[in-house]
Amino acid sequence: MRIRSMKVAFIGLGVMGYPMAGHLQKAGHEVCVFNRSQAKADKWQAEFSGTSAKTPALAAKDCEIVFCCVGNDDDLRQVVLGENGILAGMPKGSILVDHTTASAEVAVELAGIAASQEQYFLDAPVSGGQAGAENGVLTVMVGGDETIFNKAEPVMAAFARFSQLMGPVGSGQLAKMVNQICFVNTVQGLAEGLNFAQKAGLNIDKLLDTIGKGAAGSWQMDNRGKTMCAREFDFGFAVDWVRKDLAIAFAEAEKLGADLTVTKQLDGYYKEIQENGGNRWDTSSLISRFKK
Repeated sequence: MRIRSMKVAFIGLGVMGYPMAGHLQKAGHEVCVFNRSQAKADKWQAEFSGTSAKTPALAAKDCEIVFCCVGNDDDLRQVVLGENGILAGMPKGSILVDHTTASAEVAVELAGIAASQEQYFLDAPVSGGQAGAENGVLTVMVGGDETIFNKAEPVMAAFARFSQLMGPVGSGQLAKMVNQICFVNTVQGLAEGLNFAQKAGLNIDKLLDTIGKGAAGSWQMDNRGKTMCAREFDFGFAVDWVRKDLAIAFAEAEKLGADLTVTKQLDGYYKEIQENGGNRWDTSSLISRFKK
């Protein structure tokens, strides 16, 4: 179903935001972008024929929905708050959809400020990595009001194959923490299994094709199994970023009294990879700890 064209903004043109904003423009929306590096905004504008603004507030001016995807809590506050921030430019009744992987606390904080100005906020972290963003098939975990989610979801469909309202504001970020906990544990299991298979002399292509159809199958196996065995780690979601995400989960787990013993061990493995120069390798690099 085709939806009506809207005036929207996208703040943050990193490896995720750049293609996400492009999908919105290609879907027929009038997109204005802001990026702290103007050169990146200029490149996006030239590629997608949208517009760019000098501040987040100017990008958000007159927009029905503003999307945001930056690095962390501090980055988020910098682009949302203040006289040049998103909320200063957004009209009353408009929606800020934040795709940053951040803390649940900052989501609740910003939602409260937005509400005081008669604006709306959804925390909406995504899963699917750089490839998912480029192909427009991200999964979005959302926290906020159901009515507001229903207004934003058809627009998010430009870059997402599935979006789910998880609960009130902050719930999207909590769900993303669970996602990160689960996937790094999956990657470690895959790394150990594939290292075992290589040392046993098994045919990796046949192995993956076979066990991928059974209980061991996963997205990680389908998309990273062969590249892990080839020691290729240039697929977007960097070790630096997963450790940032896990730190958020550990802080929340401390408050909840949740046990993340194994995940903390894996975080230590990623720390080793960083210290050995692999900080920009993707998360499948856990297998690099094993000798071939």
